Amino acid sequence: MITVIGGGLAGSEAAWQIAKRGIAVRLYEMRPVKSTEAHKTGLLAELVCSNSLKSMEENSPSWILKQELMMADSIIMEAALKNSVPAGKALAVDREGFSRYITEKLEGLKDIEIIRKEITSIPEGITIIATGPLTSQAMAEELKKIIGEGELYFYDAIAPIIDAQSIDYSKTFFQSRYQKSEISIHSKERLSDTEISVDGDYLNCPLTEEQYRRFYEALREADRVTPRPFEDIKVFESCMPVEVLAERGYDTLRFGPMKPVGLIDPETGKRPFAVVQLRPENRERTAYNMVGFQTRLRYPEQERVFRLIPGLEGAVFLRYGSIHRNTYINAPLCLNADLSLKNKKDTFIAGQLTGVEGYLESTAMGLIAAINAIRRLKGLEPILPPPASAHGSLIRHLRESNPQGFQPANINLSLFPSLDIHTKDRAIRKKMIAQRALLEWQEYMRRINE
Repeated sequence: MITVIGGGLAGSEAAWQIAKRGIAVRLYEMRPVKSTEAHKTGLLAELVCSNSLKSMEENSPSWILKQELMMADSIIMEAALKNSVPAGKALAVDREGFSRYITEKLEGLKDIEIIRKEITSIPEGITIIATGPLTSQAMAEELKKIIGEGELYFYDAIAPIIDAQSIDYSKTFFQSRYQKSEISIHSKERLSDTEISVDGDYLNCPLTEEQYRRFYEALREADRVTPRPFEDIKVFESCMPVEVLAERGYDTLRFGPMKPVGLIDPETGKRPFAVVQLRPENRERTAYNMVGFQTRLRYPEQERVFRLIPGLEGAVFLRYGSIHRNTYINAPLCLNADLSLKNKKDTFIAGQLTGVEGYLESTAMGLIAAINAIRRLKGLEPILPPPASAHGSLIRHLRESNPQGFQPANINLSLFPSLDIHTKDRAIRKKMIAQRALLEWQEYMRRINE
């Protein structure tokens, strides 16, 4: 028997990997008995920050990680592919369909017992803690007892979601960046009594220089949620709130989430001065996520400021942006290479709690924790993922980073070991890194399945 605490992406993946090998799993998930400030349902593997699982561009770091997960028979990747929605070169999913698919799959396995209860202490025996970035205070305190003062935290903002029927489509256009197809309309879909033309995976709200200036000034002046006295805000760079980016200079947004590069407004035939991109939240396109618009503005201020964006003057917010605490441990100080705690080797850490950032990165740590927990249960030595693989590169980040100022990381090219052959061609370099990673991962899969 292996205990898994936490039914997010990492915990769900861990439970799946253990049970499909015929080993009993007791999976604890506190929702819906006790929820968090970000979760809305009691479904397993609920997505809270975005519905995007990032790039599907061949040979990209995110693509390599996805390929490795698929080779490992990942339940998270299976659910993602079966519930995908259009998102250009990214893999985005229908949130509810994705989580429901995983929940039903795990509930149907005879070797998994799902218990809806908050766990406030770490049980004896082999245990995987995958309580995620929103780890409860009780569990965080329990971890502190084991790892000392190695626990760190930061704050992660989530973007608003807009009701599709409230958008003024006459001021917007559908197009993906660097879209090769003609700008003329090729397909149509009907939403209520409004006819919407679709030619591209993203809905774009173009701004003139004057509209951008007005929006920028309103954003700078907008009222924000005041952090509580004990909250020392440490925001992960790639999830920086839009108003914080605006503080860095007038053009920062235009080189960030509002960059118009690769887009042509069919109304003017020119590139907009700035643009806000909306990504569909589901297959039906009844809701749109404001891409890159994570925020900690107060709710009334979000309505006031974001309705200055062309096309969103009458926007109805299905979800407001918000900011929430993300918990992770100081991995270089606290974790062994097999993801077990140095001070409690029968306890493994998985998911974002390890110090990785991102849905699939969390899933990957659930996979590795499960593999090593199984080997511990059988009395076998751990088999570590090859350093040149995406999984191995993430483990190296956790193990070899400087513990002073340690911060979470997404999978990226800088984490992979250097190539033996030097090349200045970025495309060739990425292809060689990908080929090496997948070859080594294939051998790793063979070894753990022997």
